[in-house]
Amino acid sequence: MNEVPKRIIFHIDVNSAFLSWTAIEELKKDKNSIDIRTIPSIIGGSLEDRRGVVLAKSIPAKKYNIITGEPIVAAVKKCPELKVYSPDRKIYIKCSNAMYRLLQEYSSSIERYSIDEVFMEVSHFRNDYMEKANEIKSRIENELGFTVNVGIGDNKLLAKMASDFPKKNSVHTLFKYEIETKMWPMPVGDLFMVGKAAEKKLLNLNICTIGDLAKYNLDILRNIFKSFADVIYNYANGVDDSPVDESRYEDTKGIGNSTTTKEDVFIARDALKILLALTESVAKRLRSSNMLCGVVVVSIKSSTFTSYSHQKTLLTATDSTDEIYKNVSKIFKEMWKGEPIRLLGVRVTKLTSNEVYQSSIFDTDRNEKQRVLDSAIDKLRAQYGDKVIVRSSALVNEDENESSTLLKEDNNDYLFMGGLYEF
Repeated sequence: MNEVPKRIIFHIDVNSAFLSWTAIEELKKDKNSIDIRTIPSIIGGSLEDRRGVVLAKSIPAKKYNIITGEPIVAAVKKCPELKVYSPDRKIYIKCSNAMYRLLQEYSSSIERYSIDEVFMEVSHFRNDYMEKANEIKSRIENELGFTVNVGIGDNKLLAKMASDFPKKNSVHTLFKYEIETKMWPMPVGDLFMVGKAAEKKLLNLNICTIGDLAKYNLDILRNIFKSFADVIYNYANGVDDSPVDESRYEDTKGIGNSTTTKEDVFIARDALKILLALTESVAKRLRSSNMLCGVVVVSIKSSTFTSYSHQKTLLTATDSTDEIYKNVSKIFKEMWKGEPIRLLGVRVTKLTSNEVYQSSIFDTDRNEKQRVLDSAIDKLRAQYGDKVIVRSSALVNEDENESSTLLKEDNNDYLFMGGLYEF
């Protein structure tokens, strides 16, 4: 009997997401209407304007050989009674967020890989991972109204490959000891990251299955695929060390970043260090998007997976790291209940373009200098990496008293290439 891996990753993929989510919305409007998942239907552009392509299709539509990506006009020729529905991003975001909130009850480490896919670090369920996977699948169907596949592996690649196994609305495992029997017999074109062009080149080398690729001469592959050879060769052998990236996803309504701590955080000083780092990441992304924020949100998840968040509306929209952190710090001090912390998050919302920025009567010469400073720091970090310049307040002596080392809201001392500068 094979030992259960120490690391357990779930990949959760919504089945025919756009079509399922549209179906749910249509049924909410009229409970007596036909579930579009049970009839030939697609999600696409506008049939009236005779433009757009098929984004998603129902199972009955597949019987007419309707293909995702083909023109809607061509799909209708195959099936004249085909029902066409336009995509609605607002509905999809709402359904995606509902699933994310449900999944947060199971893990503090979730990567929103796309609007309808997530990775979850669930190693704490090592002894009952199958039970939890089936529970999650059932709850999503019963509480949210759509179905998912749950892939389980000991890294993200294997979990994602497992979620693609047939059939729909199911749970599959693909651990390293199962690669030879479950993954290697699959067509090489089914391997993650192998597109049509790469598949054609591999077939020309008589590499027909993933197993063929896993056993092939890597030097020959490098001559043809260059550095990409190492990627697909490693994937064919089930090698993937990428972490679950909790900060990857961002939507148009806000920008955020969060992190799960390696150990419980008990001291405000330590939490504020983390929040400062998160704030700098969020503010940098805010500026690179040419946006200002009007609301700052801080979220906390305790060691018992209890989550809560508070937000603050700003007097004036800003993209200043110091201004955002000043509010982050204030929110945290007001909201934290003193329990051990395992996750901290910073998010900014109510975004507006920085092109319509209006100065307030509270703007000072210092604010303008701060904007210039933030811009200069962004450029330095873009060129030399994030560690080229750090705040000296983030490098306090751990032996000092907390009262003297709480991160200062107005501290503009930076360590740059080993030297201390004050701005």
